[in-house]
Parts: sequence; structure tokens; C-alpha cells
Amino acid sequence: MKFIESAGGDKVRSYQLINIIIAGVIVMIIIYSGIFSPVENNYPVKCVHEKFTGLPCPSCGLSHSFSYIVRGDFGKANEWNIYGMRVFLFFLFQLFLRGSNFIYLKRNPLNIRYVTLLDISLSVISFFLGFSQFIGYNFRLISGY
Repeated sequence: MKFIESAGGDKVRSYQLINIIIAGVIVMIIIYSGIFSPVENNYPVKCVHEKFTGLPCPSCGLSHSFSYIVRGDFGKANEWNIYGMRVFLFFLFQLFLRGSNFIYLKRNPLNIRYVTLLDISLSVISFFLGFSQFIGYNFRLISGY
């Protein structure tokens, strides 16, 4: 019985570590958006697609959009990328989900399977809601439509 408890505890700890890492990446994205000024246009990450093709892609302007969202200027955020708010909300939802999962599993570690399945389902749905325009763009690009 002790082995089963230990294995379950290892799964919970591993899952919580994954949640912490994902939450950390999201927090870094938000900090990145707050540090770099959309007015000064001093972002270190440039659009690779636009650099190679000369054409903007659906993700062009996301850094500016996120920076304006963090600063509370939603109108300018929408001007830079009309999908910026949707993607930003995806990241905020994921941050909430990571924190919720972590806290819930601290209190109820035996529900790891239920939490994992619910997490995967909610994450896939929110991903498609947040990134549907990008997925559609890439599908059209690949298929030639």
C-alpha cells in the first residue's frame, strides 16, 4: 500500500511541477509585455514569417498588443492585433488553471486522474478558442486555399 501512495504522490508532485513551470512561463510573458514599450518598439523578438516573406502573419503585432493590454489600453491592443485579447485571455485562463490545479491537488491529491483529464479537456478547448484564427491561417497556407 505504501508503494501505491508513493507512486500517487510522485505523480502529484510531477504534475504540480509542470503547473509551476507553465505558470512561470506565462508570468514571464506578462512581464515581457510590461517591460518592453509598444511606443519605443524595442522588442527583441521579431516576426520570422514577415522577415522571410515580407508579409504579415496573424501573430504580427501580438507583442505590441500584449504590451497595451498589460497597460490597460485595449483599443490600441486591438489596433495592433485583433486576436491579441483572445490570446492574452487564453494565457490568463491557463495561469488561473495552473494555480487552481496546484491548490486543489494540495488538498485532494488522490484526485490526480480527474484533475488531469479535466485540465487537458479545458486546455484543449481554450487553446482552440484562443488560437483558432492562427490554426485556420496555417491550414489555408498549407492547403493553398
